[in-house]
Amino acid sequence: MKADYYETLGVARSADEKELKSAFRKLAMQFHPDKNPGDAGAEHRFKEIGEAYETLKDPQKRAAYDRFGHAAFENGGMNGGGGFSGAGGFADIFEDIFGEMMGGGRQRRSGGRERGADLRYNMEITLEEAYTGKTAQIRVPTSITCDECSGSGAKIGTQPVTCNMCSGSGRVRAAQGFFSIERTCPTCHGRGQIIKDPCSKCSGQGRTTEERALSVNIPAGIEDGTRIRLTGEGEAGLRGGPSGDLYIFLSLKPHEFFQRDGADLYCKVPISMTTAALGGQFEVATLDGTQTRVKIPDGTQNAKQFRLKGKGMPVLRQPAMGDLYIQIAIETPQNLNKRQRELLEEFERMSSQDNSPQSSGFFARMKDFFEGLSE
Repeated sequence: MKADYYETLGVARSADEKELKSAFRKLAMQFHPDKNPGDAGAEHRFKEIGEAYETLKDPQKRAAYDRFGHAAFENGGMNGGGGFSGAGGFADIFEDIFGEMMGGGRQRRSGGRERGADLRYNMEITLEEAYTGKTAQIRVPTSITCDECSGSGAKIGTQPVTCNMCSGSGRVRAAQGFFSIERTCPTCHGRGQIIKDPCSKCSGQGRTTEERALSVNIPAGIEDGTRIRLTGEGEAGLRGGPSGDLYIFLSLKPHEFFQRDGADLYCKVPISMTTAALGGQFEVATLDGTQTRVKIPDGTQNAKQFRLKGKGMPVLRQPAMGDLYIQIAIETPQNLNKRQRELLEEFERMSSQDNSPQSSGFFARMKDFFEGLSE
């Protein structure tokens, strides 16, 4: 008497497709003949597992089995739950489940046509070019479709012929015990066709190597590390197959004055100690080609930032603009002459805590800290 299919797979009668597949995968790996050489019991169990799964994975067969049991498949009904015959049956089930472990499963043959490889091109642009955008001209060495054979790979006047070994499928089956295993055809290497008279220009590849000139549109506001995809501009496919894509990887050259953070720009501007103390103004150039005046109030501290709204980078594919931040760097005077030193010394003697509140406050707190430790 045949065992119940649900019990064979170890699942409940309410199991969904995912649960059935998971149970079959686990048991088939456990009882596979390759893992149990010479074990007739494991081989029989392996066959039972495949038979159960083949029935329950089919909604119509499962419905019939749930209603009538094994009797639903007797006398040829529903083409049987245990019929693993010839090129179909169990080999198809096994490949369907484990195909991804052996190269991605079943593949369709397309007369030897294969998609071309994707290409990468590294391009370096300036910050000014990223600000305005540009159309760049590049030259890319790549494979293109052979103009002599139009990508077929066959000599003019001839055509690829169907492989006799696999009858054009690109796959051959070999019997192993009670089931068959499908492999790539060793004669045509999976292409399904053979070129008896290859094209003299491309040697049967259907493509040749050539340097091509391409135009690349760089939009305004593009960021460092952006990848631009040019569909179909990669290598031509083998024997008339579709072309791959070309990916442009952009990098920005370091700028002499500006650092970028998204759409915002930062610029560090050194000013004299007297300008910081007394106040003043200066002009900075911006990437839009204009100059903007920056006013410095008296008493400006080091690292103070001033925001110039809308003077940063364009936001990619948007009308918005980032901002430009001017960071002040106060420069300490160097190479003082005698008179300059005298004036600074006089200023120091005349200075009070109000002139340097941060410095005075810091050292006052530091004094209190040490006095607290000594108590």
